[in-house]
Amino acid sequence: MHVLSIPTWIIHVSSVIEWIVAIWLIWTYGELTNNRNWWGLSLAMLPALVSAMCACTWHYFDNAESLEWMVTLQATMTLVGNFTLWAAAYLIWRSTKSSNTVEPEPIKSEQ
Repeated sequence: MHVLSIPTWIIHVSSVIEWIVAIWLIWTYGELTNNRNWWGLSLAMLPALVSAMCACTWHYFDNAESLEWMVTLQATMTLVGNFTLWAAAYLIWRSTKSSNTVEPEPIKSEQ
C-alpha cells in the first residue's frame, strides 16, 4: 500500500493518533489543574503533529515529486515543533519554581 508496508503504516497512523490523544490529555490536565502552561504545551505539540501528517500524506501519494514541498514543510515543522516544545517545557518548569524559596548562602571557609 503506497510505498510503505502495512506494519509501517500501522506505526505511522497509530503514532499520529497517539499524538492527538496526548494533546487532548495534556489540555485536559491543564484545565483540571487550572494551569495554562499545560495548555501551552498542548499547543506547542501541534507543529510536530503537522510534521507527522505531512510525512504520512507524502508517503500515501507514493512520494510524488509534485509533493516534494511537503518534505520541506515536514522538516520545517519538526524544527519549529522542537523549539515550541522546548519553550513550553521551560514555561512549565518556571511555573513550578516557588516564588518564596530561599536562595542558598555560599559556604564560607573557616580560615
